Amino acid sequence: MHVPDGFIDAPVSLATGALAAAAVATALRGARRELDDRAAPLAGLVAAFVFAVQMLNFPVAAGTSGHLLGGALAAILVGPYTAVLCISVVLLMQGVLFADGGLTALGVNITDMGVVTTLVAYGTFRALLALLPRRRSGVTAASFVAALVSVPAAACAFTFLYALGGTTDVPLGKVFTAMVGVHVLIGIGEAAITALTVGAVIAVRPDLVHGARGLVRPLELRTSRAPAPEPVPARAPVPARRSVRRVWAAGLAAALVCAGGVSYYASTSPDGLEKVAHDKGLDSRTEEHAAKGSPLADYQVKDVSDTRISGGLAGVIGVGATLAAGTGVFLVVRRRRSRTAASAAEAPAAGSV
Repeated sequence: MHVPDGFIDAPVSLATGALAAAAVATALRGARRELDDRAAPLAGLVAAFVFAVQMLNFPVAAGTSGHLLGGALAAILVGPYTAVLCISVVLLMQGVLFADGGLTALGVNITDMGVVTTLVAYGTFRALLALLPRRRSGVTAASFVAALVSVPAAACAFTFLYALGGTTDVPLGKVFTAMVGVHVLIGIGEAAITALTVGAVIAVRPDLVHGARGLVRPLELRTSRAPAPEPVPARAPVPARRSVRRVWAAGLAAALVCAGGVSYYASTSPDGLEKVAHDKGLDSRTEEHAAKGSPLADYQVKDVSDTRISGGLAGVIGVGATLAAGTGVFLVVRRRRSRTAASAAEAPAAGSV
């Protein structure tokens, strides 16, 4: 659902740019509370993983494909504020390096794919958790529904923005019907990917899933009235850092495999927005991308003739660049959180002297 340049006029693009900037600024402050010792190491990886999986377009109807938006997945794994930052980093990397999604439409894309999907998904997720059993299965089911709802919500948001600043004269009823109809189907794929990923992380380290904290109880040993057996020396617990490293390594490996290999087999059909735009005439004023000359434009490495190798290299570079950019942002936020906590701890001590 990457909106290209020329779909939305300049005034609405500027307004959504200001809205996106305000949302990112708010997310930077809110992420300080979310990026604790458990979430901080994984936040950059979540951004890289979303980038990788977005390369895997899957068929949803005749001549139409879809891909992960990622707002729901990121919000459930690392929290809603951090999720907005994750998706913003992904969209920035895609626009600047790969000419995917317009640069003048960056505010539109962050607002639609980053803010709307995150708010709708996480709100739905928390509401469902209040009704479902407080177990892993409940978290996974809530993840599925939240992701499913977030995609047509983003389609509705795009239609609203197009009503405000669309550059072509197309009946909005047709745009709304077409956008929501195809994105409900795409939402099923989004829901499946989100639920599978969240379920996989919960199975290994439930404490790393932001949306599951306080809901998934650790296993407890129950004592019986029978005579206690001979004591057996207990194994030393695995350090948390080591366990997080294993999850991080597995996630990075999955991202590299998806972007560097599986992406070659992704559907080449236009995605939901591209298909609707072509069928309804929304793309008649599409502008040439400012980054069309990028050596990675269209997810191909320039001067590498083999399409498969070129696409795989572009995907791997994209994962690395997104991981580096995301990790850098989250390290800065994490350090500011640490400094704020240290200042708060020093203040009472200074007052007691």
